[in-house]
Amino acid sequence: MTLQVRLAAGDDMPGLYALRHDVFVVGQDVPEELERDELDAGADHVVALDGPRLVGTGRLVDGRIDQAGLLEPGTAGTVGTIGRMAVCAELRGTGVGRALLDALVGRAQERGLPGVELHAQVHACAFYERAGFVPFGAVYLEAGIEHLGMRREL
Repeated sequence: MTLQVRLAAGDDMPGLYALRHDVFVVGQDVPEELERDELDAGADHVVALDGPRLVGTGRLVDGRIDQAGLLEPGTAGTVGTIGRMAVCAELRGTGVGRALLDALVGRAQERGLPGVELHAQVHACAFYERAGFVPFGAVYLEAGIEHLGMRREL
């Protein structure tokens, strides 16, 4: 594998949306209307490429996202929210997810954000803990999947 992780360009968007659809809507039964939202337009998206093939993606939104998936007013510039982390099934566990996460954290640091948060699927909490994220709050359901809030100070 020859992995390259970078900020997404306009021509990457159809491929990253297709990957997210495959991972979340097809693979996890997330309702299609919840997978894409208005926050995509203002987000920093990153992509992982294996040669020309898009194999992973994630996004960074400026501000805190509440449990209903809405941007909380007045939080812009105080925290970033990482989300929509998706890696194609055959490459999970190979470091693609960690490379995406590191790129998103790096982007938050470049933007001067003091911390990042995410809504981790409970089964993935150990992955995020290894990257320095600390859980907070109680487990809750999002799109029918158990999640837990996690934060990392930058």
